[in-house]
Amino acid sequence: MRFEFATATRIIFGPGTLREVGALAKEHGRCALVVTGRNPDRAAPLLALLRGQGLAAETFPVWNEPELATVQKGVEQARQIRADLVLAFGGGSVIDAAKAIAAMLANDGELLDYLEVIGRGKALANPSVPFIAIPTTAGTGSEVTRNAVLAAPEHRVKVSLRSPFMLPRVALVDPELTYDLPSTITASTGLDALTQLIEPYVCSRANPMTDALCVQGLQQVARSLRSAFENGRNAPAARQDMALASLYGGLALANAGLGAVHGFAGPIGGMFSAPHGAVCAALLPHVMESNLHALRQRQAGSEALGRYEEVARLLTGKPGAQADEGVDWVRRLVADLQIPPLGTYGLTRAHVAELVDKAAKASSMKANPIVLTNAELADVLERAL
Repeated sequence: MRFEFATATRIIFGPGTLREVGALAKEHGRCALVVTGRNPDRAAPLLALLRGQGLAAETFPVWNEPELATVQKGVEQARQIRADLVLAFGGGSVIDAAKAIAAMLANDGELLDYLEVIGRGKALANPSVPFIAIPTTAGTGSEVTRNAVLAAPEHRVKVSLRSPFMLPRVALVDPELTYDLPSTITASTGLDALTQLIEPYVCSRANPMTDALCVQGLQQVARSLRSAFENGRNAPAARQDMALASLYGGLALANAGLGAVHGFAGPIGGMFSAPHGAVCAALLPHVMESNLHALRQRQAGSEALGRYEEVARLLTGKPGAQADEGVDWVRRLVADLQIPPLGTYGLTRAHVAELVDKAAKASSMKANPIVLTNAELADVLERAL
């Protein structure tokens, strides 16, 4: 057995920990670019904490999922103010944008020099400028991953900027920042977290450390996602569970891998305006079902079959649960949390062949517990429409 585990230099978790950010940031720089969501006013408490420690700070709002041009604008603004520190305050898109900005501030050339698929794929030569990630949603786990997912509209794809140099200096996870999330965002991000616990657990590159994180995280999602969705403002324990589950999922995917759900999610996100978490949720039960069928048909002795049974036991709370009961549990949860089918975003059967071709080549697909045929992938997509 051999495996590696890498993550942020420092992880700080707990309600109210945002109050520590001023002193933390002061250890790493003097002038900060603060990357936010579309409403930078939400970051006012963070800016006050930074300025209270004598740091200069300026915001850079990210309105949608980050594109290559978004990163370039952020780099230009950071250089104009001579930023020596980047903070992210937002969801996965914000954190990914900030991660890429911090990386490009420290490396020569243009973004395309370092991008996978559409770029030249060069390795980053230098560590990112100091970067602090503060998630305000509970789902992506991007605060502890080593890549940034960026949209390239002209290529109709999403691609990754990826390097161990991009791991944050500090990941500060304060569950209180998620208390006011709308139910729709709680649902889509929470189901993204669930996907990022199931896929690393059953994938071909699972290891003992990621297994432990996934088992704990699955139990937390099972007991808390519905409560966070139904009454999130008045369910601090559920919000804390989901913030931890998201963190565990990020740690797991960064050190094990994902699978067919995320293999599809990247190409779909590149071609359609669809929330990443909602796409993952719409696909998840169908991918689980297809993987189980393929494993039983072609790899009946696979360890992944036993892992799917454990997923079912963890989610249902039934010691003797079978793998198919886990699929049914996920299917009901997706319906109860009002996740729409993929056809809602404009996908039709006419898009299936192109999406299957792109998904089959996606890096996330490489860790799926079994290689699915193009016909099986097409069936997954058609059932998710």
